[in-house]
Amino acid sequence: MKTILVSACLLGMNTKFDGGNNYTKEIEIIKENFNIIPICPEQLGGLKTPRTPSEIVKGQDKVISRFNKDVTKNFKTGAEKVLNIVKYTHCHYAILKERSPSCGVHQIHDGTFTNTLIDGQGITTRLLEKNGVKCYTIEEFLTEFNLKN
Repeated sequence: MKTILVSACLLGMNTKFDGGNNYTKEIEIIKENFNIIPICPEQLGGLKTPRTPSEIVKGQDKVISRFNKDVTKNFKTGAEKVLNIVKYTHCHYAILKERSPSCGVHQIHDGTFTNTLIDGQGITTRLLEKNGVKCYTIEEFLTEFNLKN
């Protein structure tokens, strides 16, 4: 069985900024067919749960909290720790939470905290793809690996 990384919140782990999760039942078919390594780059980067929401500032390589605290270092540290997991496990795929400042695959919030989405990738997603890991949303992964019911 292949091993894949999965955003911990998608698995039902309470790792979201608000202390909740993003569990989706579609994850169950993936769990039946792959070895799963849950990751939360924000926690790995030293941020607690719950935590103040953060967004990537549009056009910059900077992440700020809603209260304008620069948390870029936490996000980059978390991304590096995830990359170390990839290197140790020889993992080539990741299913990540869309719109997250860490894990967004195609879209992220624009840094204004107005719920405005823009095209872009999260800090961890960028680093993983730069290092040869193919990153997917859960829907893309199900389609790519022909796992839809």
